[in-house]
Amino acid sequence: MSLHPSTLALHELLAGATTSVQTTANAENHSQPRPGGSVDLERIQNAVREILAAVGENPEREGLLETPARVARMYAEVFAGLHLDPAVHLQKTFTQKHDEMVLVKEIAFSSCCEHHLLPFTGQAHIAYLPDGKVVGLSKLARVVEVIARRPQVQERMTEDLADLIMRELNPRGVGVILEASHSCMTIRGVRKPGAMTITSALRGLFRSNPTTRSELMSLVFGASRS
Repeated sequence: MSLHPSTLALHELLAGATTSVQTTANAENHSQPRPGGSVDLERIQNAVREILAAVGENPEREGLLETPARVARMYAEVFAGLHLDPAVHLQKTFTQKHDEMVLVKEIAFSSCCEHHLLPFTGQAHIAYLPDGKVVGLSKLARVVEVIARRPQVQERMTEDLADLIMRELNPRGVGVILEASHSCMTIRGVRKPGAMTITSALRGLFRSNPTTRSELMSLVFGASRS
């Protein structure tokens, strides 16, 4: 049984999204988004036209004429993290005798659910226990931005952030908590606006020491939820 052209186009689009990663020898340039990058914009535009036709729309209608190009540029931006290495933001560290928790709260992010290609938005809380070196606070936000701009699930995003920071900074512990609202369950399916998903990934002392873990939860959520 042959597939409808729109189905084939969508399958090709999704398959191509994870195989067109571009590399560069210049780490500084590699850390900056490149609009379009190695994304096949023309392929996306063709797929969007097929999707519009498949749902019963007229891709040649005035209001939709430029929609495929807009969507292609949007995907290049939303999935720019596929072509970036978040680790480059953690290479510059500073020697600092500080052995207490460093916590950056409420880092806003937007990502895209890989199951329905719908956005989920929320905030990240990242804490680590330095072991003789610290990283610029803004670099934690940059790491979140890169990892969020990929087809994602919140659970993996949480784990990836914790593992990356643990690997690159070698701290005594890392704690990552994400809170997000998923449009795949607010505008479709079960349709439950206001539902929030909270995930956590704990490494080192945040996992093994109940007191340290309780301090993190208290700082993030308040004493009543620690």
